Amino acid sequence: MDMKMAFVLFDKMTSLDFIGFYEAVSWLKILKAREGVSWDLCANKDEITDDRGMTLKIQHVLPDLSGYDLIFIPGGMSTRQLRYDTEFISWIRSASDVEYKVSVCTGALLLGAAGLLTGKQATTNPSAYELLTPYCAEVVKARIVRDGNVFTGGGVSASIDLGLYFVESLTNADIVQHVQKMMDYPYYRPGQLANVVMPYGSPRNASHPFR
Repeated sequence: MDMKMAFVLFDKMTSLDFIGFYEAVSWLKILKAREGVSWDLCANKDEITDDRGMTLKIQHVLPDLSGYDLIFIPGGMSTRQLRYDTEFISWIRSASDVEYKVSVCTGALLLGAAGLLTGKQATTNPSAYELLTPYCAEVVKARIVRDGNVFTGGGVSASIDLGLYFVESLTNADIVQHVQKMMDYPYYRPGQLANVVMPYGSPRNASHPFR
């Protein structure tokens, strides 16, 4: 089954939010762990600059997101204003029927502003819990939260953990362990999939807290 992914990028995003998840899930193609894996870098303009000044060229400007199997949105301080950009949010809303909806950090604010977190549990950067509250059923203070096929991650480096979690969700613990080894990332704990992972505070239906 194909997995066509859209990485939605924008000015003043935080690049690690994007790169951590991208690094992990791209191994699905490299290892041939999933058939038909592909991805596009998408934005509302043909060039974007992150919050540290790095510029990326974009080949897919405002594509129809309904044609993808996964939409991914990173965070960054600019999401706080971008969530009120009606044209940008209308574009995100075109992903309403996409199977997998994923965000890291304050990318959840953009999913939320587009109505894609309605009735869902979700998380975001701990500094933005209150901002996320109006957009979802419950803000969960955890590093990873899954509600159905909506996956949200906490702040910045949680992107790596969420990417590995997503890989394991689509494959198995053996595959994700191999990806961990290739990434030299020892902190993710395979074989402990749960809807709430690495909670901040008291565990819920969760695996062991992050230490």
